[in-house]
Amino acid sequence: MERPPAANRLGEYLIARRGLVTPERVGLPSGPNRRVPGLRREEVALLAGISLDYYMRLERGRDDHPSPQVLESLAGVLQLDDVEKEYLLGLGDHRPRARRNRTVERVPARLHQLLATLEVPAFIEGRHFDVLASNAIARAFSPRLAPGHNRLRSLLLDPEERAFQSEWERATADAVASFRHLVGDDVTDVRAIELVGELSLASARFRTLWARQDVRELSGNSAVVHHPSVGTMRMHREKLPVDGLVLVVYHPEVDGDSAEKLRLLASLAAGRDGDHRTNGRRVAGPPRASRPSRS
Repeated sequence: MERPPAANRLGEYLIARRGLVTPERVGLPSGPNRRVPGLRREEVALLAGISLDYYMRLERGRDDHPSPQVLESLAGVLQLDDVEKEYLLGLGDHRPRARRNRTVERVPARLHQLLATLEVPAFIEGRHFDVLASNAIARAFSPRLAPGHNRLRSLLLDPEERAFQSEWERATADAVASFRHLVGDDVTDVRAIELVGELSLASARFRTLWARQDVRELSGNSAVVHHPSVGTMRMHREKLPVDGLVLVVYHPEVDGDSAEKLRLLASLAAGRDGDHRTNGRRVAGPPRASRPSRS
């Protein structure tokens, strides 16, 4: 499937990124009469060593096949890091893509077994940030880490998740930038298109972040969370790619009381799990009331 003619992802990215580079950062005077917060088109063209007319054609989508050398030069002017430069170069590569069909992401049995052995919150995340599997302590850490939830939706739309995240603005910025890096400019990914459309309608924060066009790689980080039962916890988060999926693990800082709070959560999780177990064997729950048959 070829790229729709109306798509101008390269131009949109250039416009977004030049709006984030102040004149001072590239050695230009800001001046009192500037109408834009970032660089002007003519300034980008001059610094990149290309004509203004050619640069305007790039932004307007009239020429979406620039050479790698031109894109490398623009990346330098726009002060892109290696990940952002790779993304820009990808926008200039217009080889036809095969349509990405909807696929069911499955978690191998060995990863389920791994989750069960970990004594810290851990879950498996799919390409679109869907929670596919999690261990009991992860669900005690946050019920939004149960399978069926989507991390982007939770972060941007769930008020409990916003209260849970001490640095909510940073968490949402990192998540949206990582999502863009994962899906890139793939206009054949139906699931990604639907998710972006849903969040664009429902979240002003998502619209702002998506318009910035930040891209970041999946990476570990630290997080401070406010758990409703045990209070504030300082955690490290690791994201480890496994078989096309991502294993996400939270572990507490060595100093402080977060490790003790995590042990308390583990005991709570074990108690809930033990409600339906006796001597290591699962006990059947109460029988469900039968539904009346329909005539």
